Amino acid sequence: MMSKAKVLITPQASFGKFSQAEEILRENGIEPVFPPYPHPLTENQLLEVIAPFDALIFGLELLTERVFEKAKNLKVVSKHGVGVDNVDIEAATRRGIVVTNAPGSNENAVAELTIAFLFMLTRHVVQLHEDLRKKQWGKMVGMELEGKILGVVGTGRIGKRVAKKAMALDMRVLGYDLVPDQELASHPQFQYTDLEQLLQTSDFVTLHLPLNEKTRKLINRERLALMKRTAFLINTARGGIVDEKALYDVLKEGRIAGAALDVFSQEPPFDNPILELPNVITTPHIGADTREAVRNMDEVSAKNVILVLQGKPPLHSVNFHLLQKEDVHESSS
Repeated sequence: MMSKAKVLITPQASFGKFSQAEEILRENGIEPVFPPYPHPLTENQLLEVIAPFDALIFGLELLTERVFEKAKNLKVVSKHGVGVDNVDIEAATRRGIVVTNAPGSNENAVAELTIAFLFMLTRHVVQLHEDLRKKQWGKMVGMELEGKILGVVGTGRIGKRVAKKAMALDMRVLGYDLVPDQELASHPQFQYTDLEQLLQTSDFVTLHLPLNEKTRKLINRERLALMKRTAFLINTARGGIVDEKALYDVLKEGRIAGAALDVFSQEPPFDNPILELPNVITTPHIGADTREAVRNMDEVSAKNVILVLQGKPPLHSVNFHLLQKEDVHESSS
């Protein structure tokens, strides 16, 4: 790097709070800069500030073709997390911009929130807490998790962690994934099945898939209709995996017992009628918000930026291999 590079960091409320990532960037000749807007930035806010930067560490911002067109100096965008469904990968690749992420950095945090939702749903924690604050000493009969069936849709890093934690609670676990995990498959409490059978059989269904064209609204009206009336849906993955209008209808009509949602198709979801339902627990996309996960995401996202700006392969990337192929093609032409 001939002159000092600059990286725009949008998750300013958390970045560097539990790590030395800012110092590491500076030690490598990269100046960290925080935007004058709260995270996540809108597209227009990004367009206002992105032009001079060589790198971007981002969270929930939408990185559109317009953003990449404006970012003439941009060489790398580094996700402060895992999912990159908010990035126009094709547009970035066309402009030679490396898109990186941090798989594994928050898997335990998301898995633990999922398990927390299981307890909150079965023991009516939120409702009883609110009742007591209103000086209402009521009781609600819950149910135990032991012996119940958890359906895990997507058994990648996070889904696998959830399955293991559930089996430690003596739950039975059904899994659905196009690529089965052999370690899970060998466990006596675990069984792979098809999606329809999983939905029909499970007492709880938890989603752990990336959002893409194949998974968008995977849990639609027809599939929700397969679930038992006593079953609960948990989503700590991406809101777009669920048809939210269909979910609202089945929850309102009592065709499933309830849901716990950390993610929504539009965030923040202030106009989403699901927020008004009494049989839903909602949180504001906090799955990765633990000190340990934030530290991990800080360090990996910063390291990815440093490596790319040094002309080296990043730790993790979704398009670096494509850019390498283009470089080879161009050099041989």
